[in-house]
This record gives sequence, structure tokens and C-alpha cells, in this order.
Amino acid sequence: MASTTTSTTAPERAARGRRAFTLVEVLIGASIGSFVLLGILSTFLMLGRSGVSLNNYSAMDAQTRKGLEDFAQDVRMASAITFNSTTSITLTVPDNYTSTSNQVTYAWDTTTGSLTYHYFYRVPGTAAATSPKTTYIANVAAFSFLRYDRLNVAATTDAATKRIQISMTVSTANRTVVTATDTTISASYILRNKTSS
Repeated sequence: MASTTTSTTAPERAARGRRAFTLVEVLIGASIGSFVLLGILSTFLMLGRSGVSLNNYSAMDAQTRKGLEDFAQDVRMASAITFNSTTSITLTVPDNYTSTSNQVTYAWDTTTGSLTYHYFYRVPGTAAATSPKTTYIANVAAFSFLRYDRLNVAATTDAATKRIQISMTVSTANRTVVTATDTTISASYILRNKTSS
């Protein structure tokens, strides 16, 4: 019998040398790819939450700054003060708020169900005024006015009050991020036009 020899050409040898991935190689590659994608997704979510949290703090800071600036301006011009409670004061500001006998009230609304619930606001007139309110700071969780006399001692009467300070905690909650909370203690605002006893 004659022996037959098969000769392989170069393309056939090259085709035989090429093989597909084995199942083990595919599983290892898929696992590594999954870990990489998981890391990228986690980083993306963390950056998104950080951005939302930063935006919350920025909004709270802007509201607080605007409210305190307007409050400070009225306090410095005020010639008299009525301390309604630790959450409400009425100032007499000469030449301003002429339609309400120069009176303006700053307060924190604790009335459940009202449109300005947990807002720091200003309303021309006394605390009982029904004029439209100018809201400054939303989501105020805690608030109090502090008053001092000219010697920096806590005042107990309107006549002795010479300086006003605000203490408040503002918080903003979102579903996907931790609640942003900011506690503010304002500067001490002097009633420059008010005589003190």
C-alpha cells in the first residue's frame, strides 16, 4: 500500500493556529469588564450626589445671605423694636413702610399648613398684618431672635434692646442624597437710631 502524505499549505496552518476563546477566558473577561463598569457607575453616582448636595448648600447660602442683608438694613435704620416672641419682631423704620406707620415685621412661620410654613419672611406692618409676605429662607428647621442691651447682656425688655442676632438651622432634603443642613448665627445688628436705657 502506498502511503499518502498530506501536505499543508501555509494558509491552512495559520487557520489551524487560530482558535476561539475558551469558556474560561470569556468568563474571566466578562468578570473583569463587570468590575470596571461597576467602578465607573459608582463613581458617576457619587459625583452626581455630590453635585446635588453642593447645589443644596449653595442655594441655602444664597437665601440666607439675601435674607440677612435685608434684615440688617432695616435693623440698622430702626428707631424702635417690639419683640413679639423669639420668632417674631416688629421694627419701626423711619421713612420706610409709610403705608404701615413705618412698621415691618420679620418672623419665622410655624403655622402648619400655611404657604410660608418654616419660612423666614418679612411683612410690612405688625405681626397681625395681612399684607403679602416677602419670603427669604425656606426649610428653616429651627429659628430664634436673640436680643442684647448696649453692654452686650441679654436684654429682657424692648426699651433695653440695642442689638439683635439671629440663630437658625436650615435643611434641605432630597430622595437620593443625605439631608443638607446649615446652622447660621448671624452678626449682631445694632439698632443705631434707637435710644437705649
